[in-house]
Amino acid sequence: MKEKGTKTLQMLQRELDVQIHETQESSTFIKFQVGHERGNIVDEGNKDNSPVLRVDLILPDDLLERILAYLPIASIFRVGCVCKRWHEIVSSRRFLWNVSPISSQKPWYFMFTSSDDPFGYAYDPVLRKWYEIELPYMVKTSRWFIASSSGLVCFMDNDTRSELYVCNLITKCCFRLHEPPNLRFCDYSALAISVDRVSTNYEVTVVKSRQVPDNYFQWDLSIHVYDSVAMTWTTPVSEMLTGWRGGDESVICNGVLYFIIYSTGSFQEHRHGLVCYDLSGRVSGRSLLTRGFVSVPCSLTCGRLMNLKGELVMVGGIGKQDRQDIITGIGIWVLENGKEWKEVGRMPHRFFQGFGELDDVFASSGTDDLIYIQSYGAPALLVFDLKKNQWKWSQKCPVTKRFPLQLFSGFCFEPRLEISP
Repeated sequence: MKEKGTKTLQMLQRELDVQIHETQESSTFIKFQVGHERGNIVDEGNKDNSPVLRVDLILPDDLLERILAYLPIASIFRVGCVCKRWHEIVSSRRFLWNVSPISSQKPWYFMFTSSDDPFGYAYDPVLRKWYEIELPYMVKTSRWFIASSSGLVCFMDNDTRSELYVCNLITKCCFRLHEPPNLRFCDYSALAISVDRVSTNYEVTVVKSRQVPDNYFQWDLSIHVYDSVAMTWTTPVSEMLTGWRGGDESVICNGVLYFIIYSTGSFQEHRHGLVCYDLSGRVSGRSLLTRGFVSVPCSLTCGRLMNLKGELVMVGGIGKQDRQDIITGIGIWVLENGKEWKEVGRMPHRFFQGFGELDDVFASSGTDDLIYIQSYGAPALLVFDLKKNQWKWSQKCPVTKRFPLQLFSGFCFEPRLEISP
């Protein structure tokens, strides 16, 4: 039955018009726009004008639905343009809920440049293709605060920090959250989101940091939490830090919020630290630094946090002993037992050199087993498979560097059809 289904799937795939453009580096780029793609159906097996049996005409809906569910997500939207019947199948709620368990999708990486254009390019590591994706219309630029979890992406505007949206980048479903309290006036903000895979309920957190007037060593820090069930914000933490400030890096892992803090003086051993906060609220009255401080694994130029299958992972630039602002390599660590770091990977020197002139800070995000690392100064993208312990460059991104100071960044997200905010 599986062999027959595979042969049938191959026959159906030949009826899809996939417009592919090869780049000079043999990379692949597909323009991917939900609901706007049209094309002629080309039957490559019928070039000799011999009769061809349209197997989809004799298959019942339930069997055709199961076959289509094995297609990559980008192809699923294309088959909706084949005919009315296929469109109704791939648009049905039952199909959207059934497709994810069947079609296992690796996380994609969405890359964008420093312009105000509300679109970017998403990399599919399975098919090794890039897709051009437009952001939902209410997200006016890609240069917002961004966090993702289980198919949903949260955006917060960079100016007023009063506009927050939770979106599905594939289906373009989008929901605006109520404005969080007292975020309009802060110096640093760290955004995170966590989605329950079973109920699809989610929590959004914002760690706000604001300097005390005329005192660089003291910073007001507060944690704001949004609950999608209650549709309300709460502020469980508000306190003052001395010698440390918040930043823009945070993640939620197993119900615990982790965020990086930065030293504001020369008396600290390292420039960075990690703070954890249990979102369940079952904590004592001690300060955050007393109850939840975790030392970083070594002197870092920067640190990036991510949740990989329930484990907290940090990707960090390794600084020189005497010059912590000079990067000498990139390491990957997993936090064990809430306190100890275990190194699980270090970028080989040939890949480190492949970035050219790598700044002391860089972009990195990941989920599942994949970690993406990208220099801010170029569109080169490196992929690390934690399970296979394998480093690999992505296919060349369609974005090209047009001027010397052009910057690039990005984030990782799961392409899912069935989830909506």
